[in-house]
Amino acid sequence: MKFFIYSRKSVYTGKGESIDNQIEMCKQYIYTKFPDAIDNDISIYEDEGFSAKNTERPQFQHMLSDIKIRKPDYIVCYRLDRISRNVSDFSSLIEELNQRNISFICIKEEFDTSKPMGKAMMFIASVFAQLERETIAERVRDNMVMLARTGRWLGGTTPTGYTSEKLQEIIIDGKVKTSCKLKDNPAELFAIDVIFEKYLECKSISGVSKYLISQNIKSRSGKFYSLLGIKNILQNPVYCIADQDARNYFVKKNADVCFEEKDCSNKYGLISYNKRDYKKKHAPRQSVDKWIISIGRHRGRIEGKKWVAIQAILEENIPTGKKPSKIHNDYSLLSGLVYCDNCGSRMFAEMQTRHGLTIFATASFVVGKIFVIAKI
Repeated sequence: MKFFIYSRKSVYTGKGESIDNQIEMCKQYIYTKFPDAIDNDISIYEDEGFSAKNTERPQFQHMLSDIKIRKPDYIVCYRLDRISRNVSDFSSLIEELNQRNISFICIKEEFDTSKPMGKAMMFIASVFAQLERETIAERVRDNMVMLARTGRWLGGTTPTGYTSEKLQEIIIDGKVKTSCKLKDNPAELFAIDVIFEKYLECKSISGVSKYLISQNIKSRSGKFYSLLGIKNILQNPVYCIADQDARNYFVKKNADVCFEEKDCSNKYGLISYNKRDYKKKHAPRQSVDKWIISIGRHRGRIEGKKWVAIQAILEENIPTGKKPSKIHNDYSLLSGLVYCDNCGSRMFAEMQTRHGLTIFATASFVVGKIFVIAKI
């Protein structure tokens, strides 16, 4: 008989249900239930530092591939939630194992899918495993929302212009409570001020980018600011002063504003939370009505009236059709300024090189109903 042992742990640790402990207990179970089994009959798959919220785990996927190549008789794990906490993923796995006549054993719950009752009980247990995961996740989200309303910095990569500073507060019972706030980083805030000023002046993200490059102003990574990076800075409420204009803007956008008019300040900046949907792949940006806005503990940089004006310009500049992949450039003055007469799309010029040397630029556009290709 052939056995596959699968073990998983969310964090790296040698305590409790460690990877080594799980494997050892699974081996002992096999040797007890199947006296003829030897070490060569057992293949081991270990995923340490991976959550069970999905099946995107390297060794788990490797095991699924091996099932098709060298079919085992049993897959053995310590507990059901080591495999998955998602009912759908678990059901798909069991269905595939049934089709291949492979039995699944959880030694802790003593489930064995080779028996009808074991199969039924395993599905019931998987439902509760998913419920437990979702309950924990909901509790964490609720706690984060509550903390966000206090204006604390909740961690993660700090915005350009700030660093994170720990604060200690002594509460009534003598316990020390630690929280974080954003602290000015003067070297980076200079770039922030330039970005906002230049955008109000030229009303163009690419124009701001060119100016930063000409002045050799770079990001904290040592690279020039990307167009998307500049746009994210302009849209980030963290730089906006928490005044009446800022509050009115977010109230009008139906955001969850956590302060009243009397709390508006000309000193502190805003903290935003829930800007991205982390339940979805790549965590897409959410609409403003889903944001939570509170007064932070850091100094704001841009008064609300200016920040709101910048948001209006950004919204006006959003293209109605497909986003162009290229921007206006210095070597072709009409690049991005000439439009197609049929579809309204902009024409862009692009440098071409041969053997490392720039020899000409090409441009394609439509004038009336005539398609023109030009070499400059």
